[in-house]
Amino acid sequence: MAFKKIILFIHRWLGFMSGLVVFIVSITGCIFCFQDEIQDAIHSWRKVEIQNKPYISPSALKNIALTKYPGASANYIYYFGVDRPAAVLANVKKQGYTYVYINPYNAQLLHTEGIKENFFTIIKYIHLYLLLPEKIGQMVVGVSVIIFVVLMITGIVLWWPKRKTDRKRSLTIKWNARWRRINYDLHNVLGFYATSVAIILALTGLSMAFSWVNTGIYKAANLGKSYPDENVFPKSDTLNKLTVGAKSVIDRVFFEVKKSELDARMFLIADNGSKSGTINITAYRESMHFGNSDDYYYDRNNGKLLKYLPNAKKSAGMKLTDLNYDIHVGQIWGLTSKIIAFLASLICATLPITGFIIWLGKRKKPKKQKEREVIHRRTHKQLFRQ
Repeated sequence: MAFKKIILFIHRWLGFMSGLVVFIVSITGCIFCFQDEIQDAIHSWRKVEIQNKPYISPSALKNIALTKYPGASANYIYYFGVDRPAAVLANVKKQGYTYVYINPYNAQLLHTEGIKENFFTIIKYIHLYLLLPEKIGQMVVGVSVIIFVVLMITGIVLWWPKRKTDRKRSLTIKWNARWRRINYDLHNVLGFYATSVAIILALTGLSMAFSWVNTGIYKAANLGKSYPDENVFPKSDTLNKLTVGAKSVIDRVFFEVKKSELDARMFLIADNGSKSGTINITAYRESMHFGNSDDYYYDRNNGKLLKYLPNAKKSAGMKLTDLNYDIHVGQIWGLTSKIIAFLASLICATLPITGFIIWLGKRKKPKKQKEREVIHRRTHKQLFRQ
């Protein structure tokens, strides 16, 4: 009994400390789950007609973006899929990062949008930082999520029925009971069902907030084995001058990758523009999914392949960390996993509310009822001693 009282005390006060942040993070997670589906439904420019012709080159896409925004820099180019626009992420002076969406078949400029102008990006920033300064917000959210994991574990300890005969009752909500009992069941029963998914969502979220969590997951998945080569990022030879035009290099290496990656549906090109930098091309098997990818690193001065890391040769830890985003937003198994993530996040958002109502109800018990409970306990003890 003393053990459960200690657990209840910890559960209650940790809930008070993190409840508001957990509610905000959970409800924004719910909204973000279906962001791709919602945006596809309301924005026609997110889809293009598939044409039987090659993609416009990366240098041409970059040129369109820089013509639109003179003086900007553009280091990231996306080919989202055969039926989706390409995009250039431009860093525009005074405006900040802006996506320039272009038809990859005919170079038609479809749409421009600043990152901070997108509703779902704002939701994401609330989810990650609570719109606070990044380092402060990340720490507040991260610590609250760690507390939430502890809350889920202590909640299971408190929920766990003593007798086997009580388990069935503990797994169902008594809908015909009084509202306080229904609220109690909503907190305990739904909390139990959501725990496993909620902890997975929490850990994948923490791996984005804290590098030590990401490293821990990587090492755990690799069972302690080290794979140093896959975490080494090559650099271009600084002594090597640009032997061909920068545009020719990026175009040549992209079409080289595209030709060898026949199963790839999405490509990300990253080029920081410096002599010591590389051109990194990532080929993804599914559009709008960020796991199951092959990585290529090229010398940006001459187009020489410096490193090739296919998904098949990645360690279990790297494969898992690559899938981190897809797991966190629930898109790893398509619509089914998104619905599961949505429901788990929704339940998590209700737990601080139902828990607070339980605590409030216990504090507001009528005085006579409390007296009857004390008399009952005393009588029970006396009868037990006889």
